[in-house]
Amino acid sequence: MLIPLLMVTAGLIGLVWSADRFVGAAAATARGTGLSPLLIGMTIVALGTSAPEMVVAIFAALDGIPDLATGNALGSNIANIGLVLGVTALVRPVPVPFSLVRRELPLLLGATGLAGYALANGILGRFDALFLSLLLVFSLWWLVRADTPDAAPAGEIPDLALPRALYWLAGTLLLLTLSSRALVWGASALAQGMGVSELVIGLTIVAIGTSLPELAACVASALKGHHELAIGNVIGSNLFNLLAVLPIPALLAPGPIDAAAASRDYPIMLLLTLAMAMLLLWQRHGHIKRLPAGLLLACYLAYLGWLALVGNGAS
Repeated sequence: MLIPLLMVTAGLIGLVWSADRFVGAAAATARGTGLSPLLIGMTIVALGTSAPEMVVAIFAALDGIPDLATGNALGSNIANIGLVLGVTALVRPVPVPFSLVRRELPLLLGATGLAGYALANGILGRFDALFLSLLLVFSLWWLVRADTPDAAPAGEIPDLALPRALYWLAGTLLLLTLSSRALVWGASALAQGMGVSELVIGLTIVAIGTSLPELAACVASALKGHHELAIGNVIGSNLFNLLAVLPIPALLAPGPIDAAAASRDYPIMLLLTLAMAMLLLWQRHGHIKRLPAGLLLACYLAYLGWLALVGNGAS
């Protein structure tokens, strides 16, 4: 048990350190490329902080445990809304860009609906992977096409030339991935020793572990004044989880999935996504304040409690 505990500790330290540098490099990249901070948050930062989910999904599918990957994708989206957005807005109220509500939010709602369609029959196959991946390509094209660069990103920006900023992006992305791998391995070893099902491991320990980059990056973004990176990261990460992570088990290990994923966990993800959408629409010219943030966090903690009571038995 000592080695898994050491791996969890090392993974946490690596995640927190690298996420802080990753945010600074992303903001410098936004300035150097002329792209808006919101687009950087929706693409580069979201892709970088979703890399752990992708790595976990690949290893899980190749190891013959696709339920771990499916649970990771759904659980990470639930954690991103309830834990990441909730904690970030509790630390500092997050402004809601109207452009995000108008452009990016509909993409996430569409992806959420298509993911539900893919899971509805209890099988994830290569056709599901194909149409989810095609939607990912369309989403990236739409985001770049609709981007409106800002004159100057808000908040503190490191004085990095574009090549050096890209170097830091790549280096911190690598450390994020390695740290998450260490954390997930250690946490999974501890959980498996207690006889927890693969789906529940993916929904809880692995999802929380792979969502820590989003949490660290969003909190660091909010504290540094890069609010567009924070909210864009949550929306973008959830979009990548559905369109880039979920297709991995469908492509590498197609077949039946745990029935609880569609009947229990997807509806929770859908409800939280709709709740976040209504909150963003309501505050489209304002801020996500601490009261709704606390409610999101409370919903997430209640979900974890529910899983602790019935999750393993339901699998």
